Amino acid sequence: MNSFDYKIALKNIPHKPGVYQFWDDEKELIYIGKAKDLRNRVTSYFNKDTNVNAKTRVLVSKIRNITFTIVDTEVDAWLLENSMIKKHQPRYNVMLKDDKTYPWIIIKNESFPRIFWTRRIVRDGSKYLGPYASVSMMHNILGLIKETYPLRTCNLPLTRQNIEKGKFKVCLEYQLGNCKGPCQNYQTEDDYDNSIEEIKDILNGKIGVVLRNLRADMDKAVTDLNYEYAHRLKRKFELLENYQSKSTVVNSSITDVDVFSIASEEKYAFVNYLKVMNGTIIQTQTIELKKRLDESDEELLTLAISEFRSRYDSHSKEIIVPFDIDLDDASSIKFTVPKLGEKRKLLDLSQKNVLFFKKEKIDQYEKLNPEVRTDRLLTQMMKDLRMNQLPRHIECFDNSNFQGKYPVSAIVVFKDAKPSKKDYRHFNVKTVEGPDDFATMEEAVHRRYKRMLDEGGELPQLIVIDGGKGQLSSAIKSLKLLGIDKKVTIIGIAKRLEELYYPGDQYPLYLDKKSETLKVIQQLRDEAHRFGITFHRKKRDKGTLVTELELIDGIGKTTAEKLLKYFKSVKKIREATEPELMEVVNTKQAKAILAYFGNEKSLAE
Repeated sequence: MNSFDYKIALKNIPHKPGVYQFWDDEKELIYIGKAKDLRNRVTSYFNKDTNVNAKTRVLVSKIRNITFTIVDTEVDAWLLENSMIKKHQPRYNVMLKDDKTYPWIIIKNESFPRIFWTRRIVRDGSKYLGPYASVSMMHNILGLIKETYPLRTCNLPLTRQNIEKGKFKVCLEYQLGNCKGPCQNYQTEDDYDNSIEEIKDILNGKIGVVLRNLRADMDKAVTDLNYEYAHRLKRKFELLENYQSKSTVVNSSITDVDVFSIASEEKYAFVNYLKVMNGTIIQTQTIELKKRLDESDEELLTLAISEFRSRYDSHSKEIIVPFDIDLDDASSIKFTVPKLGEKRKLLDLSQKNVLFFKKEKIDQYEKLNPEVRTDRLLTQMMKDLRMNQLPRHIECFDNSNFQGKYPVSAIVVFKDAKPSKKDYRHFNVKTVEGPDDFATMEEAVHRRYKRMLDEGGELPQLIVIDGGKGQLSSAIKSLKLLGIDKKVTIIGIAKRLEELYYPGDQYPLYLDKKSETLKVIQQLRDEAHRFGITFHRKKRDKGTLVTELELIDGIGKTTAEKLLKYFKSVKKIREATEPELMEVVNTKQAKAILAYFGNEKSLAE
């Protein structure tokens, strides 16, 4: 029994920014949210005039207690919400689907620090950079560091005291030139630390700074006539410059920004993150979010931004996003929605990544669950074609004739977006003379649905007419005559520009050429054309053969049709003997046929 009085609870909630928590009757935390005005936001859940979805109504029905935490600004609420969701993972909050443990590059907290990768973070004062969603990218960076900077890989305790006592000897790595031998004091700690500082700049995307310093050192070495050292610096410079040319995608004036984009489906959303330093992308990752309460794209993106910035320890003052983010107190952060220029290129790149990730994930899921793809496709078609029900049953009409002769109509049927060939039908046109495509369409549609109504069949949700406004108008006449024009959606598709016409609309609808909805309609149209043409050719060929037989003395149209029906082809008629022919025609007609085809052997027999 619900004993919770939300009106009393609301009185204790202040008009301040903060985070609210909903608890159920088992004292379990079921939802966490943020607000710039706690009382107004929480009140909206219980306001009957508010248009809330069914899932939110279920959540509200389970609330038995409300607690809250006040903070100074909405940005603080935003950050606190994210940390609390990660900690408690309430049932009705968006679920971040990311079960991978990503690797980090570690600069070990020790004398003569080692640099390597790890998936385990230990709070020992070491510097961790990452995480790296792309393992290959991480290995490329480590490979560059190894090739450019000789560092130790051993785990010896290289304290100054141990080195001075001569406890260690150089190993094979020193002989190979991969280490400068700090264990025997062949390399000073200051020189080693200078390399570490340069590596930190590289990992933070500040390659330009390192290149400028290398250029200055090269010039000084040449001035001092130290050509061997200058050559080594040049080799290092070329390696870093080549790496930078592969990494830079925008103007280096873009020094420190975060870029986010989102692509959402009915139940899932996907968010891509790019970290850009000095024109170079140094981090990128895409995550999947499972919706719980039909959250908006703005709510999902806000949550993902907080998660990524926490995960990558980002403090960028500018965030590039595809639409405005409503954080009134975000004075320390600038949200940018670029329209043109280098920042727009970055946003487009992020969008390409998130769309690719979304398609890959959906394809994987739909291969395992084909019915999910069908439902998604039909839902998309319903939205694109402005329907009020899923088009599970679609029928498409097409006409064929040859210079006004042999007119036929064909209908193909798709069920759940797939051909249902057992339901295909074709019509011999009965009431139309001459090449009148409009009248032919009117007859075919009327005959199809009159019979369907007479037999109590289920009408399709969508009818597609192969043709423009003329053919569509003819089809609508028949539907109105049968009284079903309001019960089905009917559209026409014109071949030239693939326009879709609706009854009564002056202008056609143009769908994206890559849209799945248009591809299904094109498949329907092409299948109807193929099926109609096949039937039309059979009829035309049969008509041509009948005409040829009529050239024989004593053979009329009716007799010619009887012969074709019995023998199936002119070739078999040509090869038939007189007794065989007399199964269909009389003796005089049989002799005439044998004489016409020059079958003297059969005649002699």
